[in-house]
Amino acid sequence: MSKRISINPNLIELDYAVRGKIPQRAAEMEREGRSTIPCNIGNPQALGQKPITFYRQVLSLLEYPTFISRERTIKNQIQSETVPIETFSDTILDYADEFLGELKTGTGAYTESKGPLFIREAISNFIDKRDGADVTNGQLSNPDNIFLTNGASDAVRRILEILITDKNDGIMIPIPQYPLYSATIKRSGGTQINYYPDEDMDWLLNEEILEESFTEAEKFGINTKAIVVINPGNPTGSILDEDSINLVLDFAEKHNLAVIADEVYQDNLYGGSFTSFAAATGVRDILLFSLHSTSKGFHGECGHRGGYVEIRSNPEVTDDGLKLLDIFLKQASVSLCSNTIGQCLTYMMVNPLQNETEDSYKYETEKAAILNDLNTKAYMIKSAFKEMLGVECFGRTGAMYLFPRLNNIPAGKDDFDYCMELLEATGLCTVNGAGFGQKNGTHHLRIAFLPPKESLETVLPKWIQFNNQYISKS
Repeated sequence: MSKRISINPNLIELDYAVRGKIPQRAAEMEREGRSTIPCNIGNPQALGQKPITFYRQVLSLLEYPTFISRERTIKNQIQSETVPIETFSDTILDYADEFLGELKTGTGAYTESKGPLFIREAISNFIDKRDGADVTNGQLSNPDNIFLTNGASDAVRRILEILITDKNDGIMIPIPQYPLYSATIKRSGGTQINYYPDEDMDWLLNEEILEESFTEAEKFGINTKAIVVINPGNPTGSILDEDSINLVLDFAEKHNLAVIADEVYQDNLYGGSFTSFAAATGVRDILLFSLHSTSKGFHGECGHRGGYVEIRSNPEVTDDGLKLLDIFLKQASVSLCSNTIGQCLTYMMVNPLQNETEDSYKYETEKAAILNDLNTKAYMIKSAFKEMLGVECFGRTGAMYLFPRLNNIPAGKDDFDYCMELLEATGLCTVNGAGFGQKNGTHHLRIAFLPPKESLETVLPKWIQFNNQYISKS
């Protein structure tokens, strides 16, 4: 077909730097036979992080249930053998067997659109346990207000698709932000409203920051519908304190805004502490969307696309009494359901092995090893920054990223030029700060601290040398 066709202009204008020109050039270099280190995206297993054994053992049995009875038979046959043969433990076999009993139709069938009730109940229990919630001190999680999704990205798309009705509907997003939000707002035909956490104060918030952005949007006739908060932050890695969280909730309550709390990095704290927006909201009547995912944390199961959104509050959306949760269910029903393997992993994420067995010990050991390794690698990179001229990095270490500020970019250059030349010189693939948004006149880059330590030991001295020579041109 040679004729030009018209398509959705919002898609033409989409920009997604995490998969943009710098990573595309890195892919070309790989095809040319040059090695690169892909630090542009939070994709742990692509960089050598091993899957959690418990997850993969249970998944293999869920996908091929015949192995459960086969493994039990083998275990019975070899009990008298002097040479041990490795088999699945009774703990793993029982976990998979009980899961399949609850699921009833196996992993190859559609589930109900929200996701199976027993998985949603497990998520509710996880949320209440995490937040220390009970009937006496806060609003308990409700399984009926939980929807299983294909990762957190799918949840973001669903939420913004519902909230945005036309170009005058605005969504407040933190700058810098994960470009999923700007891209999805653009795709949905709404307006992006920027607010700017204070970098020099470790990316914290104050009332003036939020009110200034809201008031500016009002001047242009924008109807602000929601505020997005990413905690721990992406790309900054910062961790919000309780004062900042309560500030956002007070602001949302004052202006009748929904809060979209992206909390997919809640396990990536490295000594910091996490307060969920659900816990902080308590019994206040604020429309809150809380997102979580199996892709991040220590799980790293990006390709399986598991996640959920929990919705607190259920406002009416039509004069005849139709409510928000009714629309969410309609929307979920169009896709029939999220993928079943992602649902299985989400269940395991919120309902890990509890009994004191060798398997639960192994699970906790693997979890601690992954998080400790990430913390060590973040420290290695932050230490290297101290040897780089004009490089500063603010905030506590959280999530999987560092977002250093590049203070001495040569005249006529910007952070895109810096990152592209860094890639060519060292093979290190990062994302320039402009891809996430940043204050005018500043330059940054985001690096995921996921590569093996051996790779970092090799590339960090090269980066220091590159930076200091690059800065000397200014």
